[in-house]
Amino acid sequence: MASGIDGLRVLVTAGGSGIGLEMVRAFHAAGARVHTCDVRDDFAATADLDGVTSSLADVSDRGDVDRLFAEAIGTLGGLDVLVNNAGIAGPTGRVEEIDPAEWDRTLAVDITGQFNCTRLAVPHLKQSANASIVNLSSLAGRLGFPMRTPYAAAKWAVVGFTKSLAIELGGFGIRVNAILPGSVDGPRIQSVFANKAAAIGKSVEAVQEAALSATSLHRLIPPQHLAAMAVFLASHEGSSISGQALSIDGDAQVMV
Repeated sequence: MASGIDGLRVLVTAGGSGIGLEMVRAFHAAGARVHTCDVRDDFAATADLDGVTSSLADVSDRGDVDRLFAEAIGTLGGLDVLVNNAGIAGPTGRVEEIDPAEWDRTLAVDITGQFNCTRLAVPHLKQSANASIVNLSSLAGRLGFPMRTPYAAAKWAVVGFTKSLAIELGGFGIRVNAILPGSVDGPRIQSVFANKAAAIGKSVEAVQEAALSATSLHRLIPPQHLAAMAVFLASHEGSSISGQALSIDGDAQVMV
């Protein structure tokens, strides 16, 4: 098990389900004290994890984020790790067909939400002896993603945000890295495949097969693997890693 996690104070955004929930579970299992948030009041899974606390918050809403940090810091007594996990898939369609409101919403959650949380986290992280930020980007933040331009634009921005923060905050001992998932097993990727299939007139099975055939491993990524990477990056063993965009995508060569 990665060392140095026991007792760390961790905030995971969008931890009610999916990748975020696996992040919460992994940090909790390693002995961290965890606070999480989500846009829906659905924390049934985290309620089973003794000591995990939660807030209702939309990371794109600065008033919500102000309240989230007041509650998280009040509960944890400080902060050692911020996991900027919250994100939405955004619309599927050709750029000329995309509703500008959907473009705005995707960027508001997927990149501005990370800014909203990070700006409040940094003063607390500067007081930590083992501080780190883990930002969730995507394979779409490394490769072009046709029919998903708002999402891709936001996820490329996350990588630039991460690398810039790593340089800015390194002198304070704060590590900043991005995780770039590929097709992660779960309801969300199935929804993405279904939307893509409807947009291009193919079956969901054909869309999934095309996506997985563009990877070396030809399989979906277990969300637990992303959580394990986040815990490692926050550990003593990960303390020399910063400014990196770490792909966990089965060696994807292209977005299809």
